[in-house]
Amino acid sequence: MKSTLRIGLVALAASGALAVSSCGFGGSGSDGDGGASSIDLLVPSYSDGTKALWEGVIEDFEAANEGITVNLQVESWENLESVLQTKIQSGEAPDIYNGGAFSAFADEGLLYPAEDVASDETISDFQDSFAANETLDGTQYGFPLIASVRALFYNKDLFQAAGVAEPPTTWDELYAAAQKISATGTPGYGMPLGSEEAQGESLIWFSGNGGDFGDESAIAVDTPENLEAAEFMKKMIAGGVTQPDPGATQRTPMINVFAQGKIGMVYALPQTVGQIAEDNPDLNYGIASVPTRTGEPSTLGVADRLMAFKNDEDKQEAITAFMDFFYAEDNYVDWVQTEGFLPTTKSGSEAMASDEDLSTFLDMLPSAKFYPTTNPAWNTTDGAFKSLMGQLEDQEPKAVLEQIQSKADAA
Repeated sequence: MKSTLRIGLVALAASGALAVSSCGFGGSGSDGDGGASSIDLLVPSYSDGTKALWEGVIEDFEAANEGITVNLQVESWENLESVLQTKIQSGEAPDIYNGGAFSAFADEGLLYPAEDVASDETISDFQDSFAANETLDGTQYGFPLIASVRALFYNKDLFQAAGVAEPPTTWDELYAAAQKISATGTPGYGMPLGSEEAQGESLIWFSGNGGDFGDESAIAVDTPENLEAAEFMKKMIAGGVTQPDPGATQRTPMINVFAQGKIGMVYALPQTVGQIAEDNPDLNYGIASVPTRTGEPSTLGVADRLMAFKNDEDKQEAITAFMDFFYAEDNYVDWVQTEGFLPTTKSGSEAMASDEDLSTFLDMLPSAKFYPTTNPAWNTTDGAFKSLMGQLEDQEPKAVLEQIQSKADAA
């Protein structure tokens, strides 16, 4: 899944504005009057089938809601921010937008609270952890659209060769299993602390000890919970149970190495299932919940969302009708499954529970923790993790966390 967008209300460069000046809604039976019967939907392309998938939803919605027209515009992820910013600046913000960070828009009063454009039934169906991630100052603005969480992928053949009977559920069990596998000559656990996603690996470990990165009001990296987790990460590295040089290891190539059967365990995504099926279908592997200090479930979660802009109050009823229609179980599950993601709703998880490849990920959805993207200092914190967390091998964990916290505080 594409990384969550971080969108600020900043002026576009002239060249960017010119590049998208011709963009507009159309193609889905627009009545052209911009009135209450017409709502505009701006979305990114997740796959080659995204446009057709949305067109199918719109066709069914319009058939069930006579008098309401939905005008669809699909953009690449590379162009999405620029298109949105240009529309906002020209007073033509989409009525519904599928993107990433929402806090800047909510803070400017540009968005409807979720409760104003969806029924209680729709809102209450979201996984609690995902709904909380869509909240600013106690008000939910975003509608979680697609989810991704991390789970433990483990090589069953390497487990058997090392005498490891079951996937670990605690840190101590993870260390012991990795130690046995490493003794056979293959790294037991892959720990990617390079610049690609050091922040992701860190949050998986921190959340496994009840920690996180803070919230919308304060970045909290240098905490007792996080320090204890970082110390255990250091123990894994110092004990020789990870791959060499974790600080220079990027997640994507590391997962490729796992798919080749050359690492015992890694944290990976639902999409990794498809990658393995394509690259090495004979790999004998399993998927398990993320091991934590006590065994209680916790993992890293990532989500994109829908949000509704306040344009014409006469459109509020039509937007509400669309949100309720789209998030109805059958419609939503079909959309999510077709795009290959996880659902953010409770009913969606229940409907997809029979999918053996996804069952572990679905079980972990309620325990997901998120990056504090609503905090203005998050971008700086994110960069600090990517540049500094890899020093864990050579520095004391306390010193590394203090440096990251200092960067966050300065922001």
